[in-house]
Amino acid sequence: MIPTTFEYTKAATVADAIAALGNGDGKLLAGGHSLVPALKLRLNQPDRLIDISQIAELRTIHEENGTIVIGAAATHHEIATSALVRSKLPMLADGAGQIGDVQVRNRGTIGGSLAHADPAADWSAMVLAAGATIAVQGSKGTRKIAATDFFTGIFSTALAGDEIITAIHIPILPGARATYQKFAQPASRFAIVGCAAQRAPDGQVHIAFTGLSDAPHRDHAAEAAVSGKPLDAATIAAAAAAAAENVSINVDHYASEKYRKHLAKVYVKRALEAIA
Repeated sequence: MIPTTFEYTKAATVADAIAALGNGDGKLLAGGHSLVPALKLRLNQPDRLIDISQIAELRTIHEENGTIVIGAAATHHEIATSALVRSKLPMLADGAGQIGDVQVRNRGTIGGSLAHADPAADWSAMVLAAGATIAVQGSKGTRKIAATDFFTGIFSTALAGDEIITAIHIPILPGARATYQKFAQPASRFAIVGCAAQRAPDGQVHIAFTGLSDAPHRDHAAEAAVSGKPLDAATIAAAAAAAAENVSINVDHYASEKYRKHLAKVYVKRALEAIA
């Protein structure tokens, strides 16, 4: 299909993009892998597309005050191949390399993925497990949103209508071990179920799911089964048994509720074994 008519604005700065968002019904365009198909199907019919892909301040990856700061317009490929990310936060580099295919990784951006909040997207589980904070900017100024507060439902986030994700701040925990494991839909490479797990040096474990329910989330019951304990076969089995209980599980043509729940338990086990 063909999109409806819209104006195109190429923003030079974040301020330009925010001003354009406040002027009519605008949509941000970064990589476009989620937005463009929606435009073609006329599921989205904005008055204006605001291209933020070339705003220099949104494309940096650097270390700052014990965190890795990834600009919202950094592509999956740039993150996957960043020497800094690979050395300090290898889960993010490895996870970025699992996203989509070469074309998706070369164009798609971390900020676009998080803002779109597809319930099967990969980045959501990773930022939740890593304890990330998402920096945003809008007409009322800047603020930071904990990843645990960012995802509010299916394709829904805590972003206000005129706010833009500017960066993702991920704490560096020397000695931490982390991994992202997923059962991928073979065509799209989206996660039918994806699990990210991180074990901090103090023994605290974060376990986060994507693809399992309407919104990505931390599984606190599974975390409680292993946090502060040796990651041996017994504790890993206890975490797997606790995982995905009392959760409203997605059902679609890819997987039934029973199968997704089974996958969640399998991938918790695989993730914890990988960081043991």
